[in-house]
Amino acid sequence: MTAQRANLTKFAWLSIAAAIATIALKFGAYMLTGSVGLLSDAAESIVNLVAAFVALLALHVASRPPDDDHHYGHSKAEYFSAVVEGLMIFLAAIFILITSVERFLHPRGLENVGVGLGISAIASVVNGTVALTLLRAGRQHNSITLVADGKHLLTDVWTSVGVVVGVLLVAVTKWQRLDPVIAFLVGCNIIWTGWHLIRQSVDGLMDKTIDAERQEAITAVLDRHTSDEVSYHELRTREAGHKVFASSHVLVPGAWSVQRGHDLVEEIEADLLASVPDLDMTIHLEPREDPRSYER
Repeated sequence: MTAQRANLTKFAWLSIAAAIATIALKFGAYMLTGSVGLLSDAAESIVNLVAAFVALLALHVASRPPDDDHHYGHSKAEYFSAVVEGLMIFLAAIFILITSVERFLHPRGLENVGVGLGISAIASVVNGTVALTLLRAGRQHNSITLVADGKHLLTDVWTSVGVVVGVLLVAVTKWQRLDPVIAFLVGCNIIWTGWHLIRQSVDGLMDKTIDAERQEAITAVLDRHTSDEVSYHELRTREAGHKVFASSHVLVPGAWSVQRGHDLVEEIEADLLASVPDLDMTIHLEPREDPRSYER
């Protein structure tokens, strides 16, 4: 396990601590008010806790170096974490939708609204702070697990804001059915978040091409090394968690020595790694005069 990747697990522990704290706060707010909207918010925090434990496991596995059975490493483990989180989000959403429909059919008044909303607001501040921390770390280390967890927590913050506004409106208008309506909308929003996470994970498992920004960075380096004698084709890319894999054919004059061709490849690979960290690049050197060099 490399030191850099192992350090990412501290962010998963931070997410676990935040989830435990917000579960306690939000369920406390629900018990005080009886709001099904606040209950739905608390249910999503349970999902956050499970997702954080799954993220911790995924980061441990993804940080392992290549071995005899996994020559390209274990970085794709991060996608399984995001899939599990997406499925857990769906389960939470189903619970929220069923509860909100039941409460809509059998409405009841709210109590201790001010105290309950104050507690919920504190939970939102905790989630928001942790979400921004996870997003920053995930983008810095190119970790889909941390980015997914951060986005989920940030969605939870906006969910909480919507719930708080809804409960306030219930207190002001005395329309009790507004509370389950807000909860139902929260459930629909959570389903959208889960679908987005699962789709992103499936793209990674299916070796989707990397994002346009890094694709252009790789192309720019190869273009800089292109000349009357040197060209390239068949550039292919894919992403596996925090790792980026790419391959390309570089064509040079057949009269070049092996050493000269090797030196060029080493120079290109060094420039690529400097431009795209965590890149695993494979370059196939070919003689430009040979027609077979242009066959797929």
